Amino acid sequence: MKIYKFILIGILACVTLPRCTDDFTEINQNPSAISGDDISARYFITKSQVKLMAPDRYPYWRAHLIHADRYAGHFCFGHSSSWWSGELGYSYSGGYTDAAWDYFEGYTGTIVTFLQVTGDGGDRENPLAHATALVLKSLFYEYFSDTFGEIPYSETGQLDILLPKFDTHQAIYQGIINDLDAAMNAIGDATSTGETDEDLGENDLFYGGDLQKWKSLANTIKLRIALKALGAPGADFAQPAINEALSAPLLADEGDNALMSKDIEISQWNSAAYGDVWYNFGAGSDWTVSQEVINYLQNYDDPRLSKYAQPAVGGEITIPWPDSDDEALYLKRKNFILSALDAAGAVYTEASNENGESVISMDPDTFYVGQPVRLRGEMGNYARYDLFSKPAQYIIQNKGEEEPIAPEIVVTTAESHLLQAEAIVRGVGSGDANAHYQMGLRQAMLLWGVDPAEIDDFMANSSMATLDGTNDLEKIAIQRWLAYYTEGFHAWAVVRDLGYPASLADGVSDSDIFGFGDISGHYPQRMRYGTNAYSRNLDNLEVAIGRQGPDVQDTKLWWAE
Repeated sequence: MKIYKFILIGILACVTLPRCTDDFTEINQNPSAISGDDISARYFITKSQVKLMAPDRYPYWRAHLIHADRYAGHFCFGHSSSWWSGELGYSYSGGYTDAAWDYFEGYTGTIVTFLQVTGDGGDRENPLAHATALVLKSLFYEYFSDTFGEIPYSETGQLDILLPKFDTHQAIYQGIINDLDAAMNAIGDATSTGETDEDLGENDLFYGGDLQKWKSLANTIKLRIALKALGAPGADFAQPAINEALSAPLLADEGDNALMSKDIEISQWNSAAYGDVWYNFGAGSDWTVSQEVINYLQNYDDPRLSKYAQPAVGGEITIPWPDSDDEALYLKRKNFILSALDAAGAVYTEASNENGESVISMDPDTFYVGQPVRLRGEMGNYARYDLFSKPAQYIIQNKGEEEPIAPEIVVTTAESHLLQAEAIVRGVGSGDANAHYQMGLRQAMLLWGVDPAEIDDFMANSSMATLDGTNDLEKIAIQRWLAYYTEGFHAWAVVRDLGYPASLADGVSDSDIFGFGDISGHYPQRMRYGTNAYSRNLDNLEVAIGRQGPDVQDTKLWWAE
């Protein structure tokens, strides 16, 4: 009986995931029964999806939450109960940066295995399953390169190359488009990857093995990649790719959303959720919802507000007067926090206690208030935790309580329509931009369970619901950014690419209030390379830095120049 070299990897891809457990009942009872004939591509796709979209708690906390979600301007630290100031991540932290780099670098082994097993000459060669691997590879390298810039790409996975070169961002984007085209061509009219064990089926956590949805997903990613590249130096491939994408099926309706449902029982060390951070460490690890998110939703009567956030706890809250701050600085910092309450429309009263400290009274659990981003350490004294909104319970739901948890957003139908609207407004596509924009809004709201009647009311009455020829690109950018709530990597890319919300993209300038970090208050454009990039592949890394620019967080990526 021949034992294939990838069997162990395949088992590891599944044993920690409930959907795969039944497939291994016989194997668990009789390990000697495992042979090459028992393993198919479907045992590799699950791990490839989970480890990309919801890795274990270590990177999920340090890469996704500490960096991407906060760079995106969705979530904030720096409140009075937080362990960290709002400057965390804007000031370089070797440990947290390494966690992000190591997560991405480590995932290369997962996706390379899936590609090799299903590719030409692979132990489970299957061109259709290989097509899904190419789409996952494309998603991965979009994440990886948009986070750091130039990275090892074209030589990764070649066994005869120990130290792969770093490819230019332009070459990576061109390669992604080529892979997506190859995947779509391979799929053609096929609807599944095969029969019985050859069918990805329920092991495919995005689409249950439906290849036509994978094909539309690939095309939507292609459109997103090409629009980001449009106008960048040397991106001659962008316009043809946009034309091709717009002439082929894209994600179109509610059933096309690429989402990954959260397992409410799985260990945080196999796949994490926000609740694994929220409930394990007390209020020190908690975060609030940003002023930008709350105010954009609230100011335009967006019915997603209660789906995204909870009202501030409120009550009677004292803002202590620290010995380090004179009266002028105390008043400036206190009034800045109160201005956030005012901007949110919160109703409150202010009094002074015997120490001259401000005492705020605000009705409990009534007002949605967003916290300003990037507060310097001293502002934690003023940004009292109970003044600001936390994420909705659906987002931070703890595992093991039989309650649903918000899924991981991969690519949505909302994004598809908003991208099409963007292409038209930017003059590189044709059609009805407003129709796509409004469909994008509708789909974004349906995704979060908004009642259709509330959506209709928003569409009829909100000035944000229509493109009217004034600030149309800004509206599209804001809605793309909001639609990626809880998916910080792509929301961060929207801010860098299109410059909205401008309050984020413009950076910060008041050193009494904000933490400038290591980048003089500029908006972060990338993360610094991890320690392992320097210790393992220094020569190639230095070539990349020489092309791209200094290894600092405000060096712009190729498509953002």
